[in-house]
Amino acid sequence: MPASAAPSPSYGGSQPEELIERLSSGDRNSRLKALRELKNQIIGNRTKKLSYIKLGAVPRVAEILASDSLDAPLLVQSAATIGSFTCGVDSGVTAVLDSGAVPLLIRTLSNPDQKVFVSFSLRRTVVDAAARSLRMIFQSNLAPKYDLFQDENMGFLLSLLNSENENVTELAGSIITRSCETSFEQQALCNAGVLQRIVSLLSGSTSQRDASLDSLAAIMKNNYETVSRFISLEDGRALNAVIDFIKDRAPRTRLLACVCLIAIGHACPCYMHDLQLKIKMVLILTQLIEEPGRPGDESPFALKELMNSSMELQNASVSVTAVEKICDFLPRASLQNRRFEGVLLVLAEICSKVEERRSQLLDSKVCFLIKLWYTAKIHVICASAA
Repeated sequence: MPASAAPSPSYGGSQPEELIERLSSGDRNSRLKALRELKNQIIGNRTKKLSYIKLGAVPRVAEILASDSLDAPLLVQSAATIGSFTCGVDSGVTAVLDSGAVPLLIRTLSNPDQKVFVSFSLRRTVVDAAARSLRMIFQSNLAPKYDLFQDENMGFLLSLLNSENENVTELAGSIITRSCETSFEQQALCNAGVLQRIVSLLSGSTSQRDASLDSLAAIMKNNYETVSRFISLEDGRALNAVIDFIKDRAPRTRLLACVCLIAIGHACPCYMHDLQLKIKMVLILTQLIEEPGRPGDESPFALKELMNSSMELQNASVSVTAVEKICDFLPRASLQNRRFEGVLLVLAEICSKVEERRSQLLDSKVCFLIKLWYTAKIHVICASAA
């Protein structure tokens, strides 16, 4: 007898195909229940996300977002489900972009129909869900750049920055970080008053502060004029605040503050001439390599940028035992990790100008780097080890 086709895996009591069909049900309560079930299944589960993406769930959810714009519970659940699909899965971001969900989420924030909201708390719930989803989308490198030269878009961005909702101001930071790449874009943001508003958010919550630091680095990168504007704000207190943040308890805040100061130093070296401050940053970034998540993954690249072609800092790194700390970390690092690539690159930078640092590296018994050069199957690791 021919073998029968294997049934699709059942998640949470429903067949995936059946669940997706219920997303298009004519019954409002059935759609709402299906959305909640789908969202709960895919949160934190990459396998289920990929399965539902292949089955075409994302366009169905986007259809609800488009057609049920006057139904607050459906808006909340569809926006939250869209965000869940984009979290940590590139194909999810692509599917969401292709579905046309981004303009629908922006519409929810920019022109919410007051008839939807019977209470302030319900309105906030809808706005929170849309803002969180958009923030996750704009944190992806696959997200489209936001056109900052359109007056309407700049006005919308300013409205986000001026919101009292923390999720909304964080979204504004993500849009700026993703979209501000050229000197013209940096200048446009400054001329619109964005720089002053971002600086004011440095005194907000931890998440607002981190989003603001991220945005500041994007606005000031390689731009003498925008750095000068920042330095002049609040009679230099804004710069002092960023310097203070490198001592913050939160690893992410310490990383982002260092990245901001590195951007300032590269664009305007006269504002970052304090060697002791830079040595302190070397120590902080070296310590951050041990941290989980973004602080550990990005700190070696920031450290490489800080020490770029600086014989002074390469010599000074001995006082904070940077080479020893980094070499101690290498045997415990995963080859699959972007952090490993960064660690190899920063070791090369530290040893590029000073013979004593090269000898220190050889004495640290990291000869397995040579083996990595020949055996690693990951191209960027091979290149970095070389």
